[in-house]
Amino acid sequence: MTEITTVTFDLWQTLLLDERDLGQARAMVRLEGAKSALSKFGEEFDLARISEAYMSCFQQCREVRNSGLDVNFREQVDLFVDHIKPGLTKRLDGATMDAIAKYYADSFLVHPPPAHEDAVHVLQSIKDMGLTMGLISNTGMTPGFTFRSYLEERGMLEYFHTLTFSDEVKLAKPATEIFTMTLEAMGVRPEQTIHVGDHVINDVLGAKRCGMKTVWISGFYDREDPNDPETEPDITVDTLGAVVPAVAKLAANGSNS
Repeated sequence: MTEITTVTFDLWQTLLLDERDLGQARAMVRLEGAKSALSKFGEEFDLARISEAYMSCFQQCREVRNSGLDVNFREQVDLFVDHIKPGLTKRLDGATMDAIAKYYADSFLVHPPPAHEDAVHVLQSIKDMGLTMGLISNTGMTPGFTFRSYLEERGMLEYFHTLTFSDEVKLAKPATEIFTMTLEAMGVRPEQTIHVGDHVINDVLGAKRCGMKTVWISGFYDREDPNDPETEPDITVDTLGAVVPAVAKLAANGSNS
């Protein structure tokens, strides 16, 4: 008999609901902030050049994540600056690089996505079941420390025993290692754990390969092959609120197996 003791959550489009317009607004804060910081140092670049560098950095970082790895936040900022002009990071002083990094990180809090309206209720309900919770998230262009501030401001941080952010561990979902690292930190085995997320590959396939149970929140990503057993979740739900009974069902099945 394997008792379910733990639930891990994805963040993007699971506990928070982001939109393209917000992402574009955050990008503009980063671009204009970098332009301002560089200008104060005496380096002038037009916004089009900085935007091109930002997209090149985004693509380079995405390729790294697609390999199951990630770059840490300051490495990402360095890449961005050197895409504006090769070797530029070596010419800038620490204060200028810090200013660019601050614009980069704080843009998420300037234009934050809303938390799902059921997020705190779901977390509290799972806590009331006596289950321990963790969070496993790819971070994209936003650092893990900014997500911690976001979660704390919205009353969610306190629910998590362990938070694993890809930029901090330099691993990205769906790599098995980012899941196993989190479970080791929580002192549990994969078969004792349910992972909840919206992404078919990053969340369902990644967690299943690790040996975890999965709850998939549909509606954001499609299963390319509905007959592929690797992307078949244990339970599919269409909203975050439905995660609570799904977790309860899997936990009951685990206790009875």
